[in-house]
Amino acid sequence: MAQENKFPRSTALANLAPAGRSFVLRRAQESDVGPIVGLLAADQLRAAVDSAAPERRGPYLAAFHAIDADPAHLLCVVDDDAGTVVATMQLSLLPGLARGGSARLQIEAVRVAGRLRGNGLGSAMIGWAVAEGRRRGAVLVQLTSDLSRTDAHRFYERLGFVHSHAGFKLVL
Repeated sequence: MAQENKFPRSTALANLAPAGRSFVLRRAQESDVGPIVGLLAADQLRAAVDSAAPERRGPYLAAFHAIDADPAHLLCVVDDDAGTVVATMQLSLLPGLARGGSARLQIEAVRVAGRLRGNGLGSAMIGWAVAEGRRRGAVLVQLTSDLSRTDAHRFYERLGFVHSHAGFKLVL
């Protein structure tokens, strides 16, 4: 039976152990905003938009508080065994009338530190997210990936995702 359509408030969410390493997936806290933005800014496609500079942190903190206050959204980080934030993703439960009034899980802003890519951490994160979406009553998991990210597309396809729709954006 599906649980309530909102995410838990608990901090620690899961222990992940890809390739024999130990990681903790947890709800992000305000102190994680800097490391999260660092992961986003390390991405060449986002570097022109996102900045980890402390003087530019205000809008990121406001966004963090809006996400954290909404029980349908969950901003996650993954800590390595030294307690360093090495990955992040944002999950959103979206109610809808389509598919018989079903909820969807949207996965966004998946980032893993470059030194840890290819070791199963991203797969473990997505596996946890899919299972959590199912527990929360979602019948579908969706995500978008920039068209230029062909490695990411292969990654998601290996996890069972199907390139089924064309997405459109309008910058405001």
